Formats: sequence, C-alpha cells, structure tokens
Amino acid sequence: MLLVCAAVIPSSAQMKIGYINSEAIMQQLPEAQDAQKQLDGVSTDWQNELTKMQTDLQHRFEDYDKKKLIMSDKRRAEVEKELQDLEKKMVDFRTAKFGANGELFTKQNELMKPIQDKVFKAVKDVADEGGYDYVFDKSSTTLLMYSNEKNDLTSKILAKLQQK
Repeated sequence: MLLVCAAVIPSSAQMKIGYINSEAIMQQLPEAQDAQKQLDGVSTDWQNELTKMQTDLQHRFEDYDKKKLIMSDKRRAEVEKELQDLEKKMVDFRTAKFGANGELFTKQNELMKPIQDKVFKAVKDVADEGGYDYVFDKSSTTLLMYSNEKNDLTSKILAKLQQK
C-alpha cells in the first residue's frame, strides 16, 4: 500500500492545473455581449406577447365570471370552451418559445455555440502552450474549493481571443 501511495505522489506533483472564469471571459467578449443582447431582445418580445395573452385571458375570464349567471347554458359552454382554448394557446406559446427545446434554447445555441467553440479553442491553445494538464472552469458547476491566483488563465484566454 505504501508503494502505491509513493508511486502516485510523484506523478501528481508533476501535473499542472489551471483554471479560468468563463463568465468573466464571456462578459468581456464583444461578440458574446452582442449575442446576449439579441437573446434578451427576443426573450423580452416573447415575454411581452405572453403577458398580453395572460392579460387578455384574465379580462375575458373576469367578464365571463360577471355574466355567467345570465348566460344560457349553450352560451356559457361556448365561452368556457373559448377560455380553455385561449389558455391552451398561451401554454403552447410558452412551451414553444421558452420550453426545454423551445425557440429560445435553439436561438441561444445558434448564437452562443460559435463563441463557446472559439473560447474552448483558446483554452486548449493556452493550456498546450503553458503545459497545463487540466483547466477547470471556476464559474461552472464544478466545485473548486481552493485556487491559487497564479494559475488563473482567464486573462491569458482573453488575450488569446483578442489577438485573433
């Protein structure tokens, strides 16, 4: 057992590990900021449309609620069906635009994927040039309990991206 530990220590002592803050990189890249503005604009437009639909549905329901006692059974059933159809239309719109595979997700992939690929290539280039074995993303879900500032590659990645 002691021999196994002794064999592991020298090899791990030779590893070079660095980290980046991809959030900071994306915040400083003009093309990432432009893409985010486009996404925010599209999202805001769709959210406004959804709000209009919700307001319209609420007003129609309130109007129905006030008049339902004086409506015939047939008319009441028609209005209830209209309200259900409006609610379904609103839910379908929300799912189509904001759902897991909705248009916002697709648009985000379309706009951000080329930028993420560019950042990944810069990370790989800097890691290769600096002889790093591993580079962690400090801003992602990977838990980084301790990091020595001298291994922060964020500024090198930004410099590499700005060279191109």
